[in-house]
Amino acid sequence: MAVSEVAVQRRPVRRFWHCSRRRFIVLACIVLGIRIFVGEASVVPTASMEGTILVGDHLFMDKLLYGPEIPLVHWRLPMLKTIRRGDIVVFRFPKDPSETYLKRVTATGGDSVEIREGVLYVNAAPVEEPYATHHAPVHKPHEDWGPTVVPEGQLFVMGDNRDNSSDSRDWGFVPVNNVIGEPLFVYWSYDAPTARWLDDNPAHRISFYASIAENFVSRTRWGRTGMLL
Repeated sequence: MAVSEVAVQRRPVRRFWHCSRRRFIVLACIVLGIRIFVGEASVVPTASMEGTILVGDHLFMDKLLYGPEIPLVHWRLPMLKTIRRGDIVVFRFPKDPSETYLKRVTATGGDSVEIREGVLYVNAAPVEEPYATHHAPVHKPHEDWGPTVVPEGQLFVMGDNRDNSSDSRDWGFVPVNNVIGEPLFVYWSYDAPTARWLDDNPAHRISFYASIAENFVSRTRWGRTGMLL
């Protein structure tokens, strides 16, 4: 009698365990599928897009329209969106594909690009750029650049913070196939310097996370939460 009672008691426990495990596997697959094919969250650690996107902005990125890559086989789905001038895109850095960059597209394949006294010219016409910022008090080499023609299948990209951005002016064009997504909105923004976001020292990371917990309310930029890009 005692043995049968124990057996009866164990069945619900096993059933609960198997049910929970299945739910966990299904949930993990859903989360992984969303991350691979739909969207991904990321933090901006540098000031190259300052004026539009700040250091410490946490962005949700759309990947679905940009041909997400299937894991293991490294196949990419067809890109459904045409990239245009003025778009902000996330791409794999041509010099090191393990790194991802965030910049604004200023010219596409076939365009002629030139910068004269800080003014961007595309196909010989000046471009209005209300988002671009300039902080340098003196003339810099980047204020005069080109002209050059962007090859087909390539993009010319620049950061909105023109005086503090490593971009196509330094290292050349970005293949369209390197683009993996675009930022949609800011879901959280926390005011901390670049050095804190880029510091990979484990002890420093723990200290940083502790400071976030302590200053979460005071240093969160609440006005940027939900801001569309």
